[in-house]
Amino acid sequence: MARSRLGYLKLTPQELQKFNPVSLAFLGDAVYELVMRQRHLFPPKRVNDYHKQVVEQVRAEQQAIYLDQLAPHLTTAEQDIARRGRNATPKSRRADPAIYQKATALETLIGYLYLTNRDRLEALLDQLDSQTEQ
Repeated sequence: MARSRLGYLKLTPQELQKFNPVSLAFLGDAVYELVMRQRHLFPPKRVNDYHKQVVEQVRAEQQAIYLDQLAPHLTTAEQDIARRGRNATPKSRRADPAIYQKATALETLIGYLYLTNRDRLEALLDQLDSQTEQ
């Protein structure tokens, strides 16, 4: 397990297979929220408006929709990572279990790709952008 100068982990897919999928979802949740914050930063607006836009995108219900939209574009390995995340989901106190499972699957996939293939992560997020603009 190597680290970059900024402390980013550089892991192989084989090393990541040893991780609990919920750990990848934990990271994926943070990465996804940061991406959404960056995407809604322009045009400049009030902080409360930023917050409302980001919260709408990071809700479990919206993440479940996004996973469904990405599903046809995922590789077999990515589908497997998402499945592992879906199956490892702890119970949600707020969301419908099926929705929460899909949201966790998306976060697991994002965490995995963040550590292994950021170009692919960016391509999938761009795919979502192109679908939401239609």
